Amino acid sequence: MTETTMLPTAVLRPFRDHPYYVRNDEEMDALADSIREHGVLSPLIVRPLEDAPGEYEVVSGHRRLFAAKLAGLHEVPAMIRELDRDAAAILLVDSNLHRDHVLPSEKAFALKMKMDALSHQGSRREGEKWSVARLSEDANISERKVHRYIRLTHLARELLELVDEGRIALTPASELSFLTEREQADLVNAIAYTDATPSVSQALQMKRLSQEGRLTAAETMRILSELKPNQYEQLRLRRDDLKRYFPAYCTDEQMKRDILRGLELLQRKRNRDQGR
Repeated sequence: MTETTMLPTAVLRPFRDHPYYVRNDEEMDALADSIREHGVLSPLIVRPLEDAPGEYEVVSGHRRLFAAKLAGLHEVPAMIRELDRDAAAILLVDSNLHRDHVLPSEKAFALKMKMDALSHQGSRREGEKWSVARLSEDANISERKVHRYIRLTHLARELLELVDEGRIALTPASELSFLTEREQADLVNAIAYTDATPSVSQALQMKRLSQEGRLTAAETMRILSELKPNQYEQLRLRRDDLKRYFPAYCTDEQMKRDILRGLELLQRKRNRDQGR
């Protein structure tokens, strides 16, 4: 069993290229308050740095370390594990992947990090190869979704931010990741100009044109300017404005049907009048 030891915060380094954000928000303030009162209850997991004797890389506990520093602590409890880079990366991803509020970009780069680590291990250890099936099982998402998340790592930063904000869904975002850097830059400009984001069908259209070498900035602007089915302007009528034309027992669906019938009759009368 690995023993817990107290380590100075000054010798602890964040895991290189780790995919999770450490946010200085209300949750972090609450964690810092808890640490001030009770200390760090769950030890960090760290590994010795090969190129920096006496220093350690944090594998699990980046948020706890940040909160401990906010709370004014100069040392924290930690378990030192002799892990190579790949084993540490897998542990880091697995210890964070199921926590609340993981952004799509965090999940994307986490899955990519674990995929690379498993691939490296598979090349060294006979019979242990990375597979999408294992990632799917560990992350409790479909294999198709694993592929889509990993595709996000090919998106431009500006587009990835829109995914994190919920303005671009996972499926169209994964299709847009096949665009070239220039085409993605054109798309970023088109989104800023039109204040619209691509639907799945629009993303697929852009991907097809890109593969054919025909996706110009003008084409991107044209596609993005097309109205989506849910963007057509709706004409809204207040019930109070209509109730004098209908019995009180009429439902909204009955009122809609009668209004459309009345409009059909009006259109027929206009056609007759035009023909005279």
